[in-house]
Amino acid sequence: MARVHPSAVVDPGAVLHPGVRIGPFCQVGAGVELGEGCDLLSHVVLEGPTTLGPDNVIHPFASIGGPPQDKKYRGEVTRLVIGQGNRFREGVTINRGTVQDEGLTAVGNDNWVMAYVHIAHDCRIGNHCVLANSVNLAGHVQVGDWAVLGGYTGVHQYCRIGAHVMAGIASVVVKDVPPFLMISGNAAKAFGLNLEGLRRRGFDKHRLQSLQRAYRTLYREGHTLEEARERLSAQLRELEEALDADCVADLSATLAFIAQSGRGIVRP
Repeated sequence: MARVHPSAVVDPGAVLHPGVRIGPFCQVGAGVELGEGCDLLSHVVLEGPTTLGPDNVIHPFASIGGPPQDKKYRGEVTRLVIGQGNRFREGVTINRGTVQDEGLTAVGNDNWVMAYVHIAHDCRIGNHCVLANSVNLAGHVQVGDWAVLGGYTGVHQYCRIGAHVMAGIASVVVKDVPPFLMISGNAAKAFGLNLEGLRRRGFDKHRLQSLQRAYRTLYREGHTLEEARERLSAQLRELEEALDADCVADLSATLAFIAQSGRGIVRP
C-alpha cells in the first residue's frame, strides 16, 4: 500500500497504486494517478488530471500538472500523461495541455529532467532524454528520443527537436532540428553530428559514415533545401537497393522530419 507522510495533503479523488511514497508537505490533487513505486520526496505539488506511470521520482518544490500558462485557457479539462522511470529534480514545472492543440502534454519513459526545467503546455517529450538545468520549452514543442538539451537552452513554441540531438549550453532554438545533429548558439546552428552520443547508443562505423554523407549533402555542399532533399532521396534509394536496413531507417527518419517541418530547419 501507499505510504503517506502525516503532513501531506492527498485529495480523496487521487489514485495511489501500491508502493507509492508521498513525503512531507506534498499536495496531491483530485484527478492525479500515481503508478506503482512513485516517490514524491517532499514539498511536491501535483494537480490533475495527471497520470504518472510506475517508478517516477519527484524532488522537492516541483509543480507538475498545473494549468497551462496560456491566456486562451478558460478552465477546459486537459491532461498531462507521464510514463515510467523518470526523474524530476528540484523546481521542475510541467503544465497540462490546451484545447487549441490535443489537450495533452506528454512525457515518455526514463527521462532525466534536471532542476528548474519548464515544460509548457502541449509539449511532447520522448524517451531517454536529458533536459539539463533551467531548460525552458515553450508550448507545443516536441523532443525526440535520446535528445540532450544543455543547461539554459530555450526552445521556441512549435519547434521540433529530432531524436539523438545534442544542444550545447544556452542554445536558443527557433527552428526545427533534424535528428542526429549537434547544435549550439543564439540562434542555434548545426555544428555536425552528435557522433559521441550516437557511438554510445551503438551506431556502428558504417551507419555513422552514412549519416555523415547525408550531413554533408544537407549542410556543407551549398545546396538549397530542395536540392539537398533530392540528393538525400537518391542516397536513400541506393541504401534500399543495398538492403541496408539501419541506414535506410536513419535517412528515412531525416527525410520525414524535414518534410514535416513547419518552421524550417536549423542551418549552419
